[in-house]
Amino acid sequence: MRGADVSRDPCPWVILNDAGGAFAMGAIGGGTWHFIKGARNSPYGERFRGGMNAMRSRGPIIGGNFAVWGGMFSTFECVLKGIRQKEDPWNSIGSGAITGGMLAARGGWKAASVSAVFGGVLLALIEGVGIAMSRAFAQQPPAIAPPPAQQ
Repeated sequence: MRGADVSRDPCPWVILNDAGGAFAMGAIGGGTWHFIKGARNSPYGERFRGGMNAMRSRGPIIGGNFAVWGGMFSTFECVLKGIRQKEDPWNSIGSGAITGGMLAARGGWKAASVSAVFGGVLLALIEGVGIAMSRAFAQQPPAIAPPPAQQ
């Protein structure tokens, strides 16, 4: 495959890796969020216990939601890589759109299409920022001095 990223695992493994990473990110972030929320909504003297209960009950759910999104995104990205035989930002943009649409499919065509557009635009913004950052921080090649003038 032209332009293949050899620093990543092959496609069947990258799906599991991304789903696991997304679960960890969602569980940690969601657990932290719900700990703070549970502590704030608990009576004085029970704040730590209320935070821990909220974190234990909601953290894994948020992690699971993140894992589903990450797993679907990686699956569709691998499918697009296989179909297109290219590795470029369009695969991520298309994967974001397909994932957004599939996750909202139970809400009907309108909800699925709106979520697909939102997912594609969000991934296009992420890819665009990534490209801009890599160009901005790339080392410039050294300037070549013009040849000396002959007299």
